[in-house]
Amino acid sequence: MRLSKLEPDVISYSAGMSTCGRGKQWQQALALLGDMRETKVEPNVISYSAGISACERGRQWQRALSLLREMREAKLKSDVLGYSAGISACERCDQWQLALALLSETWEANLEPDVSHSQLHCCDQRVSEERAVAEGPDLAKRHPPDESEARLERL
Repeated sequence: MRLSKLEPDVISYSAGMSTCGRGKQWQQALALLGDMRETKVEPNVISYSAGISACERGRQWQRALSLLREMREAKLKSDVLGYSAGISACERCDQWQLALALLSETWEANLEPDVSHSQLHCCDQRVSEERAVAEGPDLAKRHPPDESEARLERL
């Protein structure tokens, strides 16, 4: 863009990042985010969400969570798209506990994430299995159903 003397703005950068994400080019999407900072174009919620979605499609859960953290540090209010992509990135990479923690954060922010009941059930089942293996047969005595299980039942 700069070669043609057009000045990129937050909209053009975000659109480029979104396109990179759809093409599973998460590295390029993050490069555009870095370019935004270099050119003093302030990323907004849409920019970060596009980056998080690109990371989700590229199975880069750590980078997706890092972008969510950066968004909060920039005092931008996370949106449902960013959270949903972060949850999905964690779920895709078997990071079930992180996915459930993000889900809880999403609900605390009064947002309705775009995740299916089957994803939630699978996530919850996986965490329960990990607990059972780690803690043995006394699991039910030591860990009564928690709030996240009650929320899953409501869906």
